[in-house]
Amino acid sequence: MSHKLPELKYSYDALEPHIDSKTMEIHHSKHHQTYITNLNKALESYSELFEKSLEDLLSNLDQIPESIRVAVRNGGGGHLNHSLFWETIGPNSGDEPKGKILELINGSFGDFESFKSEFSEKAMKQFGSGWGWLCQDSSGKLVTLSTPNQDSPISSGLNPILGLDVWEHAYYLNYQNRRPDYIKAFWEIIDWASVEGKLK
Repeated sequence: MSHKLPELKYSYDALEPHIDSKTMEIHHSKHHQTYITNLNKALESYSELFEKSLEDLLSNLDQIPESIRVAVRNGGGGHLNHSLFWETIGPNSGDEPKGKILELINGSFGDFESFKSEFSEKAMKQFGSGWGWLCQDSSGKLVTLSTPNQDSPISSGLNPILGLDVWEHAYYLNYQNRRPDYIKAFWEIIDWASVEGKLK
């Protein structure tokens, strides 16, 4: 079964002023759709791979035929990364985390502000296009990292629970080259309940 663009749980203008409506529309309906289109096209030559989940494909890239491996990494990673991004942001968000996710943040980073600073720095220092991440490792501990392009932390054995897209297409219309302002705005739209729901 071919991969499809997920519907958003909010309207394109719901995240304003933090992310503007036009950016959301282009980002979701054009950029994300392109990753899905490219992924489906790559898998057409090996239709049995449509039976595998996106997570399974990206967790076992070494088992993907070499002729389509890069396309699956890029298209599949772009699809998975963006799907997580849409799910973990939303309107009426921006409160600090609480409950289990806060306990894990405090246990892994000391406190929320230390985590926030570390995550923001990883996102800020990612050279060129890529992502800033909060992930859960195999021991259950939380870690921050950045990845280039559309590479997914799943391919490194991590469970991504929060990702910030720092490709310029995610913010250029509103923030131009001001990535720090975009990162600061991101903290106002995080849906921490959804982030906690990604924990394993």
